[in-house]
This record gives sequence, structure tokens and C-alpha cells, in this order.
Amino acid sequence: QVQLVESGGGLVQPGGSLRLSCVASGTLFSIDVMGWYRQAPGKQRELVATIGKGGKTNYAEVAKGRFTISRDNAENTVSLQMSSLKPEDTAIYYCHGRISIVNYWGEGTQVTVSS
Repeated sequence: QVQLVESGGGLVQPGGSLRLSCVASGTLFSIDVMGWYRQAPGKQRELVATIGKGGKTNYAEVAKGRFTISRDNAENTVSLQMSSLKPEDTAIYYCHGRISIVNYWGEGTQVTVSS
């Protein structure tokens, strides 16, 4: 049973920074794609950023220039460094992993950007 556990969420002021981390366990296989999605109240879950095993990244427009995704294949971890945070970044951030055609999700971590 693959488990993804996020950490690093919290309350931050506008313009501040936050780093999210996610650890995957329960699999002997390397995870093909890891990434972060978010869901704000009343909105659908949306892509933030993904990263493949080889390091190829994909960012949503809202994340470009402000967020950086990285991963450690040996440790099966993925991180999201967020800077210049805005109130509209407030959401639950979910870690995502895909092995072949199977998707896995973490429970989510709350990020609140407010003064």
C-alpha cells in the first residue's frame, strides 16, 4: 500500500515563503511522476507542479517563477518551495504520485496566506 505523507503547511504572511515536503512509502518501485496539486474552498483541485523521475518539471501558470519543485528519487520524496506567496495561494496542497497508471494521493496539508 503506497502512502504519501505531506508536511510543511501552515500560516504565512503575503510575500512570505513556505516549503512543502512529501514522503512516499510502501512501494518497491520508483514513482514515475510526483507532484503537487491544490484545492481552494469552493474550487476544483488543480495542478501546481509535477516532476518526472528524470527531473523534467511542469508548472502551472500560477506557479511559474514563484514555486520550485524538486525530488529525491532515492528517498522517494518530493518538495515544493513556494515564495512570494499570495492570499490566493491559500488552499489544501496535496502530494501526488503515479506508478504506471495508478495514482496515489496524500491527505493534504493546509497552506494559508494571510496577514
